[in-house]
Amino acid sequence: MAEFDTIRAGAGTRAAIDEGLRAHMNKVYGTMSMGLLLTFAAAWAVGNNAAMMETLFTGFTRYIVMFAPLIMVFAFGAMINRLSAAGAQLFFYAFSAVMGVSISYIFVVFTGMSIANTFLITAIAFAGLSLYGYTTKRDLGPMGAFLIMGLIGIIIASIVNIFIGSSMIHFAISVIGVLIFAGLTAYDTQKIKNDYIAHAHAMDSEWLAKSAIMGALNLYLDFINLFMFLLQFLGNRE
Repeated sequence: MAEFDTIRAGAGTRAAIDEGLRAHMNKVYGTMSMGLLLTFAAAWAVGNNAAMMETLFTGFTRYIVMFAPLIMVFAFGAMINRLSAAGAQLFFYAFSAVMGVSISYIFVVFTGMSIANTFLITAIAFAGLSLYGYTTKRDLGPMGAFLIMGLIGIIIASIVNIFIGSSMIHFAISVIGVLIFAGLTAYDTQKIKNDYIAHAHAMDSEWLAKSAIMGALNLYLDFINLFMFLLQFLGNRE
């Protein structure tokens, strides 16, 4: 009887973890989706305002607009332990809006239809890759370390190419970028799932809330970067 009770208790714990995991992933995807909505709303508003585009993307100001999201990401990583869950969520939404301003130029460079089509293709690809990362039994950890090294490489190459302006380097960065962020989408999804399972027994609500926001940020960045790199290939220029 005691053995049966132990088995039943174990099954109940697993069921609770599974239910909590579903709620956690819904929180991650919901927060990420709200961030994407803010990003594209801000991008559309600024990209269709000629005066704002002239102000933001002329002279030294354009470098502030370009690098502000990267600075905010590093700041977020450094501050996350000192922020409350509500503060972290607010920071994420502010970052999403700033990212929208940073990529608003796409509405000047590319046609609206090609932007919409690329967004749809990105959404379909992202969903498939994230589903793979969630369901696969394969450990994607080793692949993740390689992808993060590649990510650092393309960030450095992208910054250098801002000043060089090489079309060949730009093309190579776009190709590699698509591959890296496709892989990171699967890797990050699996990591979010595994992190929750590893910490679920502690039931630290503050940690879980901030973990969901960090997960949303990682998947958000995967989506945005995958979209931007795909737009280089699929976007029709004005």
